[in-house]
Amino acid sequence: MGVLAPVAHADGGGSGGVCNGTSMYVKVCAKGSTSVPDAGGSGDGTGSAGTSSTASSGAPKCTYDRLAPQPPAENLAMQDGKRQGGKGAVYRVWCPDTGRFGVVWIPDGTAPGGPTIDPEVVARRAVDAMKLVGPKVASPRAGGKYVIGMPMWMWVDQTPTTYGPETATATAGGVTVTATAEVSTISWNMGDGTKPVVCNGPGTKYDTSFGRAMSPDCGHVYDTISATEDGRFHGTATATWTVDWRVIGGAGGTGQLTEVRESTFTVNVREVQVLN
Repeated sequence: MGVLAPVAHADGGGSGGVCNGTSMYVKVCAKGSTSVPDAGGSGDGTGSAGTSSTASSGAPKCTYDRLAPQPPAENLAMQDGKRQGGKGAVYRVWCPDTGRFGVVWIPDGTAPGGPTIDPEVVARRAVDAMKLVGPKVASPRAGGKYVIGMPMWMWVDQTPTTYGPETATATAGGVTVTATAEVSTISWNMGDGTKPVVCNGPGTKYDTSFGRAMSPDCGHVYDTISATEDGRFHGTATATWTVDWRVIGGAGGTGQLTEVRESTFTVNVREVQVLN
């Protein structure tokens, strides 16, 4: 079992050094820009041993926590370390200015410090390249006519840009990131003032053999007609996309972010017409 490093205190400037506090891991603070390793150490007390910080004042500040115990071998960050010779450790990185949270492999003898550009910024550029849009609503149909009190089944057609999975790669500032996006939930606002229906999947397509059964995973029942100016309820389907990203090459690193896309739909709801 390794020996934990003693706790020291940074100079308060955020340019490097071990942060205040104790835990099962060593916490290091650094600017999220550039940290230049120095095998001999600066010896001036302005940073951790072997580090001289040249981060600009406008760079995002990040905190790096050395994980103890280290993740299992199948962890992506550990695999990055193996490709680099296996001499180093995995750190948890947190950049409050940008909201970035993830893990990264940092080789031994290299002071923790962010790359010249936050990988999450590059990941968001990859997301932009995906051209993600709102759900492709298949039901309710715009030209359909529905009846109050009858179960309505909602579902969406799945395409890469409306549901996923969709993958893209972006490069900026010497950092290359691959991101994969997929819809995790869809929130349906039915337009009748009721609580939104949150579905954890695309919904189940209705078949006449189901009769009057409720949808097993994404349904709603209107209890009033759509007595609006145009005779329709106006609803929205809001998809929450989960995006997992990973840095290719270099020190590696992984993270996750969310994106939201919305589509609109209309529903014509009427009463049952009874003939005497």
